[in-house]
Order: sequence, then structure tokens, then C-alpha cells
Amino acid sequence: MSEQGWRDFLRADGLEDWVVLHGGPTAVFRAGSAAAAARLAVAVAEIDGIDGSRAALAISNGSLTVKLTRELWGVEAQHIEIARTISALAREHGAVPDRTAVQEVQVAIAAKPDALDVGFWRAVLGYETMAPDNGIDPLGTGSTFWMQDLDPQKPLRHAMHIDVSLAREEAERRVAAAVAAGGRIVEETNAPGGWILADRAGNKVCIAAWPDGAETPEWSEEATESAD
Repeated sequence: MSEQGWRDFLRADGLEDWVVLHGGPTAVFRAGSAAAAARLAVAVAEIDGIDGSRAALAISNGSLTVKLTRELWGVEAQHIEIARTISALAREHGAVPDRTAVQEVQVAIAAKPDALDVGFWRAVLGYETMAPDNGIDPLGTGSTFWMQDLDPQKPLRHAMHIDVSLAREEAERRVAAAVAAGGRIVEETNAPGGWILADRAGNKVCIAAWPDGAETPEWSEEATESAD
């Protein structure tokens, strides 16, 4: 596992259908009907390297969503060719890629180092281990969660916020929509890699364009902790 894998994926040719999210390469193909999406899913499931991996296929509203790895740091060289093969199959089946529909929602659960309780969250959600600090839905449909360290010197003991990982060209539109809906921008020093927004009650959400063509944001701890 390394950063090199997902960076190589971003640089590779022939992967225009794919968005590299926090959970790794993901694509949505509009097939026109549930039956057509199911036929495409069967074809994808028969590709060498898919069976037995952590790839997840989901059918909804006539579309097929394909997640290759479920974890950014698990992207390897073979995923490039697998993604190209899936895109080719989608074209053969008449399915149309839709980068605007690709997203991943993650719950960031923050606590001081001596109070981090990854095991509790995995148990209560029925999730599996992907990395030491997170948990994933074994069915591939629910949001992941990630544990974030809080500064031991701060009075705050715990906090939560939502991360929304999007295609690089979609992030600014999502931010604009959120502001138009009554939200406010808390921090934008990392734009276009990411923004922190809040609702009227002060609940935080990070809109992240990285790693899909942007550097990893360096959020200030204060900006992502509690409400103002």
C-alpha cells in the first residue's frame, strides 16, 4: 500500500470515466434500466481480478456504480487495466459514464488519542476493518468512518464532521449549491483541493476534490472540530 498507486492511476490514460475518491477509484455508468445495469454488473463481475477483491458493485436507478478498492491506499498497478476493461464493457453494453454522480460520504469521528475507540464504532455499525483507523460497510453501500486525533491540550474531547469526496470538476458546484441552500464557508485556504462548510447550527462538512487531481488539503484542527 502506498500513495504511488493512486497517483499512477490519476496519471494513466484511458481512465476518463473514473474518479479517485477517498475510497479509491469509482465510476458510475448509466445503463438505462435496472435489468441493463444488472447485465453490465454480471460482465464486470467476470473480469479477472474482481472476484475475491474488495471491489463493490451497486445497482440503483438504472445505473451501476463500481468501486475498485474501497480504500485509497490499496490502489495497485493492476487496477488501471481493470478500470479500462470495465469502461470498455460499459461502452459495449451501451452504458454512459457519469462523473457528476460519483461521490463518497465519510463520517469523521474525532477524539483525543486516549479516547479513540475504533472497535466500538466497528461493532455498533457492523463494519469491517480496512485500516487501523477506519471501518467500512461490508456490503459497500454505507458511508465509511474514520477516526481523527484531537490535540490532547484542547478542552474539546470529541467531535464529528462529514467528508464528501467528489470529482475535481464537481466540488465547486457542490460548494455553490450548499451556500445557496443557506450554508457558509468556514475555510477555503485549501481550495480547490477542499473546502470546509457549516450549516446554520455550525455542523461541519468537508467538500473534498482531492485526490482526484488535487493535493491533499492541510486542514487546521480548529476548523474541523466543533461548531463555532
